[in-house]
Amino acid sequence: MSKLRLATVWLDGCSGCHMSFLDLDERLIALGEKIELVYSPLVDTKVFPENVDITLVEGAVSSEEDLHKVQLIRQRTKTLVSLGDCAVTANVPGMRNAFGTKAIYDRAYRENVTLDPGIPNETVPQLLASARPVHEIVAVDLFVPGCPPSADTIFYVLNSLLEGCAAEICAKTRFGA
Repeated sequence: MSKLRLATVWLDGCSGCHMSFLDLDERLIALGEKIELVYSPLVDTKVFPENVDITLVEGAVSSEEDLHKVQLIRQRTKTLVSLGDCAVTANVPGMRNAFGTKAIYDRAYRENVTLDPGIPNETVPQLLASARPVHEIVAVDLFVPGCPPSADTIFYVLNSLLEGCAAEICAKTRFGA
């Protein structure tokens, strides 16, 4: 039996969902028998591959870089999972939406610096007008709320997907839990 190709992606968020993924501990070994991790901030692959079976997307879509990345991921992924409250609702990254990007840039790069204040025009991705949940940009196949979702929930979701079953997520997690 061939292994399913799994990717994990971290957009605008805190990495808490990836920490929960790592909290699978010894269950990662069991998953390793069924999956091949082909892309993740946990590995060194630089380009998102083609023909990915499952992608877990953590974080909101907040920058031009996030926007292009999530569109490419959707094109190359069979089952896209919106993982965590930031991906599902824009959560904490979305708190900036009321202020506008100019105020965000001014606060971060002019008001809170002592040396060389100014908005960088290189290396920092251009912010979108608002942080948005993943499903507002691309089609999402499964929503897994939680801040972050527990390791048990992530394990349940992955096992359900690997077995070709629908994950009954409502009994496993809720927003903010």
